[in-house]
Amino acid sequence: METMDVSWSDPRHVLGVVERLLSAPRPQLLSRFTAELGKLIPHRAAAMQTGDCPRSPFKAIGDEAITQAVTSVELQRLVDRSEPDKALVTDGILGGVERRLILLTSTPAVGHGAMIAVVLEAAEPPSAELELAAQLWHIVSTDAGQRATDPGPDVLASSLAAASARAQVITDLGQTHAATLVTLLSVLRSGRLSDAVARRTAVDLAADALLELKGVGDRDQVLSAEPSDAAFAVLKAQLADLVRHTEVDVDLVDPVGDASLPQDIAHTARTLTRGLVLAALDRPATTRLRASWRVDGSVLRITVRDDCPEVADAVPPRGLTERLTALGGHWEVDAVPDWGTTVTAVLPLGVTEPPELRPLDGLNPRELEVLSGISQGLRNRQIAEQLQLSEHTVKFHVRNILDKLDVSSRGEAAALARDLPLEPVAHRSA
Repeated sequence: METMDVSWSDPRHVLGVVERLLSAPRPQLLSRFTAELGKLIPHRAAAMQTGDCPRSPFKAIGDEAITQAVTSVELQRLVDRSEPDKALVTDGILGGVERRLILLTSTPAVGHGAMIAVVLEAAEPPSAELELAAQLWHIVSTDAGQRATDPGPDVLASSLAAASARAQVITDLGQTHAATLVTLLSVLRSGRLSDAVARRTAVDLAADALLELKGVGDRDQVLSAEPSDAAFAVLKAQLADLVRHTEVDVDLVDPVGDASLPQDIAHTARTLTRGLVLAALDRPATTRLRASWRVDGSVLRITVRDDCPEVADAVPPRGLTERLTALGGHWEVDAVPDWGTTVTAVLPLGVTEPPELRPLDGLNPRELEVLSGISQGLRNRQIAEQLQLSEHTVKFHVRNILDKLDVSSRGEAAALARDLPLEPVAHRSA
């Protein structure tokens, strides 16, 4: 049996490989890994299943005669046989043919982990090479899991759209095949066939096919969605040390119900909540803080409320706004001097075609109140006094109003509101 290339015994060489792998953009991760792996273990093709990429959880690269025939059912069977954090050499079906495979599976502390099935080109490699391959895969999977927990705005919208489209295709496919198989079962059970053994065998095969088809949808749900309570539990674990060592009374309220969140929505919800909590804790007069999630129809409402009497810095950070708007979400801000601030991120749970809206239909109730003041010719300070908000918060709402109405001045906004029945701004009692 051949020994490992001496270069792989050089720590500088291995560190160079790790550097190249960790610097790969997410779409190039599989190709970069297989290219480096090929220098250690020659192979014909590789197929991957990952729980950290709802856009494309199944990927294959290499010999197209193999990769174009790979199915998610085959990969799931191999996942079930694999051994976490080890390199398993085995015979398995991939691309419709039994092949000699290496299964590399990683279960990092962060993320859902991943399995890659590698089609060997030659004889089984030495144990040292297999161990090194397993370690490299664990590093790559850990990095991918970390990246997935905080995706950039450019990734979020396309990931959610792709996940929604894939889910729709799976639903349509499932309904079509389920109807076909149920019809087949009905025919075979009718007793019109004289060969009882053939009928019984066909019934068993069709029943197995129905279960397997259901498994495709169930696996897609696992790979592309998270239960809201489990997603919030991850957030609480991430904030545990901060909550433990701060003097502020922090209350993290578990979501109610068993709603399921698209994976990118869950990641973004955690990012937004952490950012809002940190921003509230940065305000020195904060003594109490409450963060909660609530699924409200087709949106997730992420609310962080604090009791800081100073509300000048209540506007959410720009970086969080970019992440929220990338998925079609918006902020709702209530900042009352001497009382505290409530910031809510409204995050759609899926990509839908919006209905035709009148100009003001996109404004939330608070923005309509501010627009009413604008249409009456009031200045920001006057609106702030009458609504018991800070002037800074009113400026935030005015900016949002101009953006949503696609106008450049307060006068144009007032003109759009002129013929609509807006309630006059009235002074609120404390």
